[in-house]
Amino acid sequence: MTETQTEDEVLYQVADQVATITLNRPHRMNAISQKMLRQLSERLEQADLDRDVRVVVLTGAGRAFCVGLDIKDAVAGTGIGGGGSSSGSGAHLTTRNHPTTVMFEMDTPVIGAINGAAAGFGLDIALGCDIRLVNADAKIATGFAKRGVVPESGGTWYLPRLLGWAKAAEIGFLGRNLTGAEAAEMGLANKAFPAEDLMPAAYDWAREIAANAPLAVQSMKRLFRHGMTEDFPSHVHHVLLQTMLLFQSADFREGITSFAEGRAPEFKGR
Repeated sequence: MTETQTEDEVLYQVADQVATITLNRPHRMNAISQKMLRQLSERLEQADLDRDVRVVVLTGAGRAFCVGLDIKDAVAGTGIGGGGSSSGSGAHLTTRNHPTTVMFEMDTPVIGAINGAAAGFGLDIALGCDIRLVNADAKIATGFAKRGVVPESGGTWYLPRLLGWAKAAEIGFLGRNLTGAEAAEMGLANKAFPAEDLMPAAYDWAREIAANAPLAVQSMKRLFRHGMTEDFPSHVHHVLLQTMLLFQSADFREGITSFAEGRAPEFKGR
């Protein structure tokens, strides 16, 4: 296992082709600071560029996943949205390097292990994960309307696509808190687990994905993403082109050979 900069606000570890990215401000329930915002983008990009990483597990340290932007810092003028922040002053607003944008453009699959409370920006981060596994007792706070704001970093894009218009409107307009179990029941999360079973389940899913052909998984995620804005004939054409490229890969030959030989495949990502 490798580990880098464990004193930072976002931890990064790699083991068995799975990168674990951990939001690490447990004393503030992993509320997002400017430093955490920057480091999270950097860690996600690091994982996506690492050929030894096939899956990312994103989680939070302590009892929360992420409760959103750090309001205390913002009020003090030192955090995101504070008067001293260029991102909050309106001088230069950009989402190009925001974590949710980075996550959307990644080809490496991301499993969100939502271990505790997710609210505000933290909920948007969770929605940006490809798969969400959640602590059944976690508090999923969707009360943007109760604070006079909107899901500012992707939630308004993801919710209708994940749940349909009516359910997205129900969640957004009512702004009620959900438990992790309720979130899974309505399709906001893939599956809910007791707290003690969440991380083992997340790693089980991650290792199962990592055992598959990484080029195919990455291509599938990329095609999923493009398919959300393409018409059907264009998309099928792009799928065909991608399939022809995969046919030339060593992983494709290994997949066919291992199936014929009745053994587990050993994919190399080539």
